[in-house]
Amino acid sequence: MEWKTTRLSLLDRLADPTEASAWREFDHLYGEPILRCALRSGLQLADAEDVRQTVLLGLVSAMPRFRFRPDLGRFRSYLGRSVTNAVTRQRKRRARDLERARQSADPVPQISDLDEIWEDEWRNRHLRAAFAEIQRTHDPSSVRVFERLLAGDPPEEIALEFSLRVDAVYKIKQRIRDRMRDLIQAQTDTEEREFACRN
Repeated sequence: MEWKTTRLSLLDRLADPTEASAWREFDHLYGEPILRCALRSGLQLADAEDVRQTVLLGLVSAMPRFRFRPDLGRFRSYLGRSVTNAVTRQRKRRARDLERARQSADPVPQISDLDEIWEDEWRNRHLRAAFAEIQRTHDPSSVRVFERLLAGDPPEEIALEFSLRVDAVYKIKQRIRDRMRDLIQAQTDTEEREFACRN
C-alpha cells in the first residue's frame, strides 16, 4: 500500500461515523494487528474477531469527541489500551475456556504482556506493508534472494543457486534492508503526522 503524505488526516475523517471509506481504511490498516494481538493473547479466532469488532465499535462512538493529545502519548498507545481492555473483557466472558487453556501445554500470555504483544503487532504491520512494497517494486529474483536470507539459508548456497557472487547476495540484502527501513520510517512519519493533526 502507498503511504500518501498529502491525504486528509485519517483521524479527522473518523470523527464522522458515517464516513464509511475512512472506517474501511482504518480497519484495513489496523484491523489485522488488533486481531493478531487478540489471537496471541490466547483467544480463539471467533473471540479475537469479537475483540476487533468491539474496538472498532468503541472507536466509532469515541471518535466524534476524541481530541488527540500528543503530550499524553501516541495514538497507537491509545489504540493499544483499547485492545487490551477489549481482550480483558473477552477473557472474563470466557473464563471457563481460559481455565481449560491454562491446563494445556501452551501457556496463555498474561494481561501484562499484552502491551508488548500490541507493540510487536504494530511493528509487524509496518514490516508487512514495507515488504509488500518491496515485492511490488523490486526484481523478483532479488526478492527471492532476500527471502532465502531471512529464512536463514547460507549466502554461499543462495549465491550458487542464483548464479551470483557471494558479495552480490550481501549487496541485495543491504539494498532491500535499507529500502525497507526507509519505507517503514515513511509509514511511521505519515502516521505521526496524521494523528498529530487531530488535536
